Amino acid sequence: MASSSGKADDVESSDGETSVFEYRNLEDIRKEIQETYTADDRPWVIGYSGGKDSTTVLQLIWYAIKDLPDEEQTNPIYVISSDTLVETPKIVNHITSTLENINEYAEKEDLPFKARKVYPDVSDSFWVNLLGRGYPAPNQNFRWCTDRLKIDPADQFIRDKVSDHGEVIVVLGARKAESATREQVMNLHSIEGSNLARHSKFASAYVYTPIEDWLVNDVWTYLLQNDCPWGKDNQDLAALYREADDECPMVIDTNTPSCGNSRFGCWTCTVVTEDKAMENMVDGGEEWMKPLLDYRNLLKETQDPDEKPMYREMKGRKHGKIMEKNNGGTGVIPRAYKLKFRKHLLRKLLETQKQVNELRSDDMDDLELIQEEELREIRRLWRQEEADWEDSVPRIYNEVMDDELEWTKDDLGSFTEEEAAVLEEVCEAHDTPPKLIKRLLDTELQHHGMKRRAAIYDKIDKIFREDWRSIQEVAAEIDGEEPERWEYDLDYEDLA
Repeated sequence: MASSSGKADDVESSDGETSVFEYRNLEDIRKEIQETYTADDRPWVIGYSGGKDSTTVLQLIWYAIKDLPDEEQTNPIYVISSDTLVETPKIVNHITSTLENINEYAEKEDLPFKARKVYPDVSDSFWVNLLGRGYPAPNQNFRWCTDRLKIDPADQFIRDKVSDHGEVIVVLGARKAESATREQVMNLHSIEGSNLARHSKFASAYVYTPIEDWLVNDVWTYLLQNDCPWGKDNQDLAALYREADDECPMVIDTNTPSCGNSRFGCWTCTVVTEDKAMENMVDGGEEWMKPLLDYRNLLKETQDPDEKPMYREMKGRKHGKIMEKNNGGTGVIPRAYKLKFRKHLLRKLLETQKQVNELRSDDMDDLELIQEEELREIRRLWRQEEADWEDSVPRIYNEVMDDELEWTKDDLGSFTEEEAAVLEEVCEAHDTPPKLIKRLLDTELQHHGMKRRAAIYDKIDKIFREDWRSIQEVAAEIDGEEPERWEYDLDYEDLA
């Protein structure tokens, strides 16, 4: 095993490119890190994804800082990992244990490293957006998850440190060889004559990429020839890669390439066609992950263009308008998931959680696929935006989990399932959309007792301006639209 500062064996990449170690040894890299660190008093923020590149960068920096005199180890080094709350459980365990080790060994060796996770706000979480607001499962053209789950939490941490310290240096395991786009972006923000680059968003943050010229073979050569300084075994990381075949990088901007067809990251990821990483894990004996894979595949099926009307609304969530296709096609553009389907997805998610925990061995902690605070926010959104008088979230949770959470009473109105049934009958007799009347009544109730009620008129006006035509009326006016495609009224349990 090579030392932390010795020269690694020369290697050549699989496509014949020359290794970085042909012209730059680890001693040069160590000195560069030390010089960059001691040049000023700016704190460092290392983006750690748990993968090979970020592990390499963190390990290089750890050894370089450890070799400095104690009086020069003054700048804090924050190691952050974005936890999307829907990471593949095996990867969560790997990252969690690594961050714990980093803090333990840093304290023991009196090094300036502090590791922690950053999380999305509950309003930005995957389940609140998918189930609460009805966002369709992400795809290459609509990766609504990336900003909310990965970029924004890391950005907020950087903003906080800029506020505390004035400026920060963000350290990443980005490599130019990852893609042509990555190389172009890195070159665009580089600063001539400096090891640092400009941050793409923050004027008071700079980016340092110590392994930007490394090839993938360089990374593995380093990891497998140098011990991990915080008590982990890099052979275990290599085994994870053999099982998953690839990784999702630490994402800091929308130019970061999406995960490839074989990757480990979010178990809910539908940006890829197949989740070969999870499939490999299931085939390799992790049978408890099969329900997760099945649920992910259910989400993927909803992206079939021919099936979208079965799952999705005609009108948009924000303005309540129906949009016709204007790219040469005919018909209506599918919008958010239907509330009925979202209820099915919530029930299925809780059932998946139970199945997974029943299949896991006794020495493994139970998984919580959706947090209590997410359930409460989904309930609030359904009650407020969807006029869910049935108060479906507590009912579904209690039925599936055979347990009761502490639910806020009367938190957005006091209308009940019984009143909803009566209203349905009345609206049917008068050919009026029940949801329209529910929304109007909810709006009145929310403003009841207020001294100033001026805002209620704007809200009522906005509700009336939504498109309240029936499916048949829309189909009659839009050429090529078939009403039966949007009228799917079977129990979604029949589908999956």
